[in-house]
Amino acid sequence: MSNKNHHDKIERSVGLLAILTIVAISFGTLVLITPLFFMDETTQPVDGMKPYTALQLEGRDIYIREGCVGCHSQMVRPFRAEVERYGHYSVAGESVWDHPFLWGSKRTGPDLARVGERYSDAWHHAHLMDPRSVVPQSNMPGYPWLDKNVLDGKHTARKMEVLRSYGVPYSDEDIAGAAAAVQGKTEVQALIAYLQSLGTHLK
Repeated sequence: MSNKNHHDKIERSVGLLAILTIVAISFGTLVLITPLFFMDETTQPVDGMKPYTALQLEGRDIYIREGCVGCHSQMVRPFRAEVERYGHYSVAGESVWDHPFLWGSKRTGPDLARVGERYSDAWHHAHLMDPRSVVPQSNMPGYPWLDKNVLDGKHTARKMEVLRSYGVPYSDEDIAGAAAAVQGKTEVQALIAYLQSLGTHLK
């Protein structure tokens, strides 16, 4: 009888039911997520992975600035249709040095997780300047200003220092040479360098 009364009390009290529901969901979430912080598959980079070069890092920031992640995901899910179209499904070890993650959730355009080295630099350049010149059915806008904007590398070294504090293994030499590595390069060159790096670490 007392157990029934306790159960009735919980069901009749909206506040108490809400609190206990949150506690139950939080506990379940902790049980599922906490082990992932201690598994090598989710915390260690895949074999042979290297951090982004200075130029690739600047290209990634341009990718973020221009909102590319709003139309392109970077996560191939482990489904047959996706693997056949894009390549090997994505694994956590490919993204451990990405801050922030750019997995995305919308595919107005194709997934880019495995686009690296799939097309030539010239193809990417033409595509970014005028997408329909290489993909007639594309609804992607062109980005001609990227061919005119020139990088000065003023903040590249600082970006690398911050990323190193998050565990990205940049060396002192990488940081010292960052500005020189990007100075005079156009934004489209940086973006292409970033795109050509995507998905190339997993063999």
